[in-house]
Amino acid sequence: MRHEDCLFCKIIDGELPSAKVYEDDHVYAFMDISQVTEGHTLVIPKKHTINIYETDEETAKNFFGSVPKIANAIKKAFNPVGLNILNNNDILAGQTVYHLHFHLIPRYDENDGFDYKWTMNRDEYSQEEREDLAKRISQAIE
Repeated sequence: MRHEDCLFCKIIDGELPSAKVYEDDHVYAFMDISQVTEGHTLVIPKKHTINIYETDEETAKNFFGSVPKIANAIKKAFNPVGLNILNNNDILAGQTVYHLHFHLIPRYDENDGFDYKWTMNRDEYSQEEREDLAKRISQAIE
């Protein structure tokens, strides 16, 4: 299913150029135009889905199932010392293209151009508070 205004749907259909890394019946992977680090690859489902919240289970299985294969190919081709897998959902999280996608970002050292840090709040929550948070999520699972 294609969305007419979607940049990634146009890439899948060949209307826009890409440097293809991998393709099967369900997934398309290509080089990110920004190349945050050498080998930075995007993995997208061929079925248009806006983000993780809108993704059906079958699409997710096919999409997530392809990631280790592509990640291992990046490891073999570029020999990074690590790999970040990044997914942004909605504006506040930094999503700019509204078609589900993973960034596979090879890591080479602390100065490779990628900076991904967050604040650790482990001392801000008690075990009981963490259990209450977990319960809220568990109860919302359908």
